[in-house]
Amino acid sequence: MAQDNAAFCGVPEGVPGEAKPPPAPPRRRGAGTRKRQRYVEKDGKCNVQHGNVRETYRYLTDIFTTLVDLKWRFSLLVFILAYAVTWLFFGLIWWFIAYCRGDLDHLEDHAWTPCVNNLNGFVSAFLFSIETETTIGYGHRVITDKCPEGIVLLLLQAILGSMVNAFMVGCMFVKISQPNKRAETLVFSSHAVVSLRDDRLCLMFRVGDLRDSHIVEASIRAKLIKSKQTQEGEFIPLDQTDLSVGFETGDDRLFLVSPLIISHEIDERSPFWDVSRHQLEKDDFEIVVILEGMVEATGMTCQARSSYLADEVLWGHRFTPLLSLEEGFYEVDYGGFHHTVPVPTPACSARQLAAAAARRDAHLYWSIPSRLDQPLEEAAVGGGDPDTPQESNGTLASPEAR
Repeated sequence: MAQDNAAFCGVPEGVPGEAKPPPAPPRRRGAGTRKRQRYVEKDGKCNVQHGNVRETYRYLTDIFTTLVDLKWRFSLLVFILAYAVTWLFFGLIWWFIAYCRGDLDHLEDHAWTPCVNNLNGFVSAFLFSIETETTIGYGHRVITDKCPEGIVLLLLQAILGSMVNAFMVGCMFVKISQPNKRAETLVFSSHAVVSLRDDRLCLMFRVGDLRDSHIVEASIRAKLIKSKQTQEGEFIPLDQTDLSVGFETGDDRLFLVSPLIISHEIDERSPFWDVSRHQLEKDDFEIVVILEGMVEATGMTCQARSSYLADEVLWGHRFTPLLSLEEGFYEVDYGGFHHTVPVPTPACSARQLAAAAARRDAHLYWSIPSRLDQPLEEAAVGGGDPDTPQESNGTLASPEAR
């Protein structure tokens, strides 16, 4: 079937036993052609920056998410400042209470009952603030029962200190446990390929998981990012179109134990229906692939992304196998994860390939008589009624048999 399709499209198939040519390198556009700016980088980072955002107060309304999204150096700075500011603030209040009560003027008076024992200046007040908020309690500096304002301040600092601890420790925990780094071990092939699968042109790429702990409920999606102009003249610079990777059949839900090849069948619903090899080399688009699932160890949702530009789609290539059967187990050779080999593939579009297959089927139908109809045709010639057309298997007899 594949040989017939190639013959209709005018692509030589190669002689059996003939040495295959070496893998063709990725196509490079001309020096004068401007390289397309990626929408999503190969490592999954979105190449989009938000500018002229005037309603910056919205970030403060969700301060927790804002702190989690900060870079590590800024998160650590906020973490340190949050504790240092509260310690200094309450230390200043403790010193102010001691100053107003006159405790600092009666340091050598043993008959005087201060608000806080052994508080003789701002440094000692700052240390007492740290001991109170962190509940260290060395026992050298301690509040007395003759200072009601100190007791109220102690309760207030204990409550606010617990809130600061919960907020900052929660931010750091969420930031540390983010599943972003889990996506580093989810890999995509460096190139996508276009070749025949079951006599149909398919766009394919490969995904794999390097860890032994698996991604639960893994699913895959693909988007075509391409400029578009509507019939009304509206220009859409980054129009997104879904590429079917098995949503109707459930093939988009993956059991990602070993590397899998994800296939998009180029049919009449595909945006590549009219794209041939020559047109693909001149086209300008980006394919964004998104792999989602839950991390088995933590139960958190993880997402890995990558993209393919037009010059990273190899026409007439196929991925090399990676899985081999060893003694008692299967082994995956990730050394060839990105490797492809050239295979005979029609250079025409999927529409032209389907039309060629339809013409071939029609030619075979009208040129090759059915053997089941031959006995009835002979009976019609020998003694049948020439005016009555004979019928067999729902097929009318040919005029020569009448």
